[in-house]
Amino acid sequence: MSRTHTPSGAARAGRALPQVAAALVVVLLLLVIVRLPWAGDLGMHAATIQRLSHNLVHPGNPLVDADTPSPYYSPWMLVLGVVAKVTGLPVFMVLRIGALAGLTLLVTGVWRYVRTLTAHRAAPALALLSLLFLWGPQLFTWSGFLGLNSLALTVAYPSALALGLTFHFWAWLTRAARDEAAWARWLWLGALWALILLCHQFTGVVASLGALAMVIAARPSRALLLRLAAALALGMALLWLWPYYDFFSLFSAGADLEAIHKPLYDDLTVRFGLVLLGVAALALRFRRDRWDPLVLFFVLGSLMFAAGGLTGHYSWGRAMPAALIPAQLAAALEVVAAGRRAVRAGWACVLGAALLVGAWTQVGTLGYVTGKGPLPSVVAAKYQTPWVGYHWITPWVKYGDVVMASETPARQIPAYGPYTVAPGYPDVFLPDSAKREAAVERYFASGTSAAERARIAREYGVRWVVGPGGLAGPGLRKVTDGPGDETLYRVVR
Repeated sequence: MSRTHTPSGAARAGRALPQVAAALVVVLLLLVIVRLPWAGDLGMHAATIQRLSHNLVHPGNPLVDADTPSPYYSPWMLVLGVVAKVTGLPVFMVLRIGALAGLTLLVTGVWRYVRTLTAHRAAPALALLSLLFLWGPQLFTWSGFLGLNSLALTVAYPSALALGLTFHFWAWLTRAARDEAAWARWLWLGALWALILLCHQFTGVVASLGALAMVIAARPSRALLLRLAAALALGMALLWLWPYYDFFSLFSAGADLEAIHKPLYDDLTVRFGLVLLGVAALALRFRRDRWDPLVLFFVLGSLMFAAGGLTGHYSWGRAMPAALIPAQLAAALEVVAAGRRAVRAGWACVLGAALLVGAWTQVGTLGYVTGKGPLPSVVAAKYQTPWVGYHWITPWVKYGDVVMASETPARQIPAYGPYTVAPGYPDVFLPDSAKREAAVERYFASGTSAAERARIAREYGVRWVVGPGGLAGPGLRKVTDGPGDETLYRVVR
């Protein structure tokens, strides 16, 4: 009579530990969503929902009073705009709903995709922990990158939802390629691919590189290639038909984006050094299987990232997750895939140590839930204070009013409904963007006369000015003081 193998207590604990840790991290992110710390592009996405909630068909530019298209009008922002319009909920509450949906898709997507690579029960939790913590000893935050601190600040962005959809897309694609799926499944995949690209173009590139790697690894038959071609054709048609902006015109807009993406190529070792553990794991996977999809994915992502740095197309650096994600997943999977038990235990110890280093780097994320006050001093030193916002101007400044403001407030003020003279972000569809920026610079220059300021205000329909204290003079009347040295002025005509 044979004996049924029962996992030892140590084995059960080994499986449970990453699952408990991953669950705690998810709870932390849920609490972050409640607080919704503000930094980076959150104001842009809030402004986009504001415009759509007021006019779903012709929302206009989200930041300035101009009738131009915008790549921020994605299918997901359209859904959230409808939610805001129908429910009347405040925009930041709608963003919280979007963040919850994005986080749910991301966690379930990682779980589903990892299950296509291994059946081990602890693997999805290990993968999630590696995606969040296997980075480097220097904090790095950018939308579309999955570090814990980065995700905490961008979980309400379309990039978070697009990443969640991407992992689901890879899971469906992997199974479709293995099972010789029917035409309908492939057409669905083509539509999902287009949806990801429309929601966040840079994540769409990552999704595309991963999909290419998975198709190559599957070594598809001729019949499967025909289904793939049909999926691509449908996806391209949907991209072309999207009415809110011309998707394909973005390919000629790279020159306007290179400068802001150049920092992606700085300090690579201290930002991403822990990922080298994943590169070592990929080398082991390559020895076992020359067609390993994670290896192919890493190669494609690395080549695109390197090409961007060598040619000066620094916006291609946004494809870096296509190199990071497969390496991070490989590091996690090696803990459950390596041969002998001693080897797996060794990998678990090394990965655990690396994850602890990464977690300590990002421990300041706790402050987005607790605030800085309750944190121990060593943790508080790693906390980055979120933006305060410009709610203090809303008793006077109403939806659609034009506000003269410099770049930093211009990234936040449109979130409450007003417009600014110049956009706080690069806008490839705004033809007079440079002229607007120059007008703002002239307005706040110390030598500019009151008459010139009045002329600029008339040209752009300015009703309010947010600027430094002491700016008041002919044509301006002080209304209230805000945080720091900022003051709200009414334009007097």
